[in-house]
Amino acid sequence: MNQKLAKAAGVSVIPGFLGEVDTDEEVLKIAHEIGYPVMIKASAGGGGKGMRIAWNDQEALTGFRMSKSEAKSSFGDDRMLIEKYIDNPRHIEIQVMADGQGKALYFLERECSIQRRNQKVIEEAPSPLLSEATRHAMGRQAVALARAVNYRSAGTVEFLADQKQNFYFLEMNTRLQVEHPVTEYITGYDLVELMIRVAAGEKLDIQQENIVPKGWAMECRVYAEDPLRNFLPSIGRLSRYQEPSATDGSVRVDGGVVEGSNISMYYDPLISKLVTYGPDRQGAILRMARALDRYVIRGVNHNIPFLRSVMDHPRFIAGELSTKFIADEFPEGFKGHQLKANQEEELVAVAAIIQHTRKERARTIEGQLPGAEERLESLGEEDGHYVVTVDGKDTEVYVSDDNEEEEGEEEGPPQDFDKIAYTVVFPETQKSVVLKHDWLNGDVLFNAQFGKRKVVVQVVAPTPLGLKLQHYGTQYDVLVRSPAQKDLSAYISLKKAEDTSSALRSPMPGLVLSVAVKPGDAVVAGQELAVVEAMKMQNILRAEKNGVVSAVLATPGASVAVDDVLVEFAK
Repeated sequence: MNQKLAKAAGVSVIPGFLGEVDTDEEVLKIAHEIGYPVMIKASAGGGGKGMRIAWNDQEALTGFRMSKSEAKSSFGDDRMLIEKYIDNPRHIEIQVMADGQGKALYFLERECSIQRRNQKVIEEAPSPLLSEATRHAMGRQAVALARAVNYRSAGTVEFLADQKQNFYFLEMNTRLQVEHPVTEYITGYDLVELMIRVAAGEKLDIQQENIVPKGWAMECRVYAEDPLRNFLPSIGRLSRYQEPSATDGSVRVDGGVVEGSNISMYYDPLISKLVTYGPDRQGAILRMARALDRYVIRGVNHNIPFLRSVMDHPRFIAGELSTKFIADEFPEGFKGHQLKANQEEELVAVAAIIQHTRKERARTIEGQLPGAEERLESLGEEDGHYVVTVDGKDTEVYVSDDNEEEEGEEEGPPQDFDKIAYTVVFPETQKSVVLKHDWLNGDVLFNAQFGKRKVVVQVVAPTPLGLKLQHYGTQYDVLVRSPAQKDLSAYISLKKAEDTSSALRSPMPGLVLSVAVKPGDAVVAGQELAVVEAMKMQNILRAEKNGVVSAVLATPGASVAVDDVLVEFAK
């Protein structure tokens, strides 16, 4: 929606140039008049495509070129706008519905401040920022804009708000938004049904005063991307896919994939929208955390580790949000969830129990060589005694089976959750915990009662000396060894890591758009080397250090896979 129309309708707008720009000279002239930082954005944009923030002339020119190209590719329209960038803002949008017959309503607001590359990642309704007065003021302006253009259908009027609740019009998306389910949860209205009824010529028979918030809803966009590599896209086939659910309707998954689906480089990396509802914000967050723990995705990298970590982040829990949340809280990039002491205990206990269960099962296999038990005893092995290693930290534990088989009970897997119980003892802290679970060998989800806490751990795969487990969204390679195995491992030499500093490798699968260097060129750290497009987003690959190009292996128009060498440097 044009900024000029918004201003004429009485909507608060961001200071900027209310027209299109076409040349580098115009970009710099307007940027200097507005003052840095500025936002360069596609006139026909949306969804974070064709948008760049510039803090100086060089970034303005590069951002203009990249955004213009993305806009042409995504929308078929490369007209560009420039406006003042509001630093540390919150992204809040108003859902509107208009029947084109004189009635327009606003269905409250959604907060969409958690973003990466100007694309939304987590949304919620209502916003933890807005007062009732600000909510109504934003709603009235959104409705005024819809009426000014005789709008008919569902639409979203997006605003940037500062931390003092001053707000400015950003754009209007004349369609149903990805995040509309959170609005449906808290208002009780089916927006898709209303949109279809309006399109069929029906009038809206809802009164504005009847649209009131009830409870809280949270949405996480589950993307095929690697948060450990700056959220770069990931492609592949979903070798295993299992969505979470809830019998009370508090968990909703809007997805378009199934197990076996192929995630390609040609489309947006969105796998699904995971939505949860609770009586309040804390309840919605808790249900989202549990749903993420139970969401099984194998075959591609995904952003569940990041989403799960955010649900546990103190700043997010406090509602202190901004579009710079990721940059502020993860300045060196997301490194995975950092386990707290009690969370590490949970992982250690689960790993020890799984390994103990596998070991007990192995003992029942027929045809084993005689004397195995005696050889273990000669090494000082004690049944149920393990050393569990997580992130290089060793924890000694004792596992004992608390299941008492009643006389006459038939053999086979326990049918009752409480019948599978173990006591886990941590000698170093002299702590003892009873852990009850319903896991059977081969299950993906390990549901447990750890003391008074409910825990869900995903069993990803066994490893030669332990397990790959997913806890709080992040995967951990956990070693589970006997004390003798742990002591003997000191004599095993470690494999040296491969030296990759002499080459530029593609961090994602994609299409090479351009290569900016040739053999013999001297480059400096930060210099642009190539541009790779993946899932409609263009990514500039830069030199990490000074060097001289010895070979260029990539050509514009070529498709590349993850870690393909694009440029080699002289050693």
